[in-house]
Amino acid sequence: MKKWRGLIAGFVVVLLVSMLAACGGQDLGGKNVSGNSKGGKKAKIKIGLSVSDLTLERWQHDRDIFVDQAKKLNADVLVQSANGDEAKQLSQIQNMLSQGIDALVIIAINSDSLSPVVDQAKKEGIPVLAYDRLINNADVDAYVSFDNVRVGEMQAEAIVKQVPKGNYFLLGGSPTDNNAKMFREGQMNVVKPLVDKGDIKVVGDQWAKDWDANEAMKIIENGLTANKNKIDAIVASNDSTAGGAIQALSSQHLDGKVAISGQDADLAAVQRIVEGKQTMTVYKPIKTIATKSAEVAVQLAKGEKVKSDSKVNNGKLDVPFIKLDPIMVNKDNVMDTIVKDEFHSYDEVYKNVPESERPAK
Repeated sequence: MKKWRGLIAGFVVVLLVSMLAACGGQDLGGKNVSGNSKGGKKAKIKIGLSVSDLTLERWQHDRDIFVDQAKKLNADVLVQSANGDEAKQLSQIQNMLSQGIDALVIIAINSDSLSPVVDQAKKEGIPVLAYDRLINNADVDAYVSFDNVRVGEMQAEAIVKQVPKGNYFLLGGSPTDNNAKMFREGQMNVVKPLVDKGDIKVVGDQWAKDWDANEAMKIIENGLTANKNKIDAIVASNDSTAGGAIQALSSQHLDGKVAISGQDADLAAVQRIVEGKQTMTVYKPIKTIATKSAEVAVQLAKGEKVKSDSKVNNGKLDVPFIKLDPIMVNKDNVMDTIVKDEFHSYDEVYKNVPESERPAK
């Protein structure tokens, strides 16, 4: 009897070994040791994209282009939006990390609060890409963005060209966004020498929480009251805050009379520019940053080395920085930039302009 038991046990062992060999060493996820899926097909890469706030038009464009480019590179994208809620973004990222992603891409709400989830990703071997906003004091693998100091300089240069002397109000973006600080750095590179010279007087300097247009409107309403409407120029750091500021100016019949900057080339802002209510915006070709970020994310997921033009220190390490060039847009070059790139259509941009005053298509 013992002899038969031994023979049966041996037969079972041989059978199990044969079955494992036939399966090619597959794990429960359906991948074999070479990283290929069942049937020998290459497994799709899975990227987690954490967006700060999809209620803003700008990030809707980014998401769509990023996802489309990722698909072309054989990658699926899991997208989640925190809608401006820092705690929600942390929770969503933790959830993404549990879903087997191969790379994590973050558009940060607060550049200083994400180190815990970045550290968690690194422990799990998941590379992290900071999209457009640098993540501070964290082990980030790469950073793709525009030259944000240059963005601020462009904003100030355009306003100074139109209003070389006078009372200036500095309307910053979200104080928790590292980019807002970089924009301000660039703005002051241009404005401060003129302040020191006595040509410009800064009569207000405030930051709009969460880049909120209503917050910006209230700030400028109070600024107008405090200065008896004597504000000649507003250096606003993006189109959302510029829109809020213009609402405040409109109530005092000052829209179109006060020079004001912006950024992101939102449709409403470009319409205001051709109507003469907003001086300029900074167009950061969304197709360029979204496409490049998708490519970099796939490279990181594959464990490939990412080429960068420079590095930027985030408080913990020098992060490879893929730096892109922004474009200044005003009434004179809308056709050659925004419309030509089909970022917004001709009919959308000139919707509120009489046909007799529109440029030729």
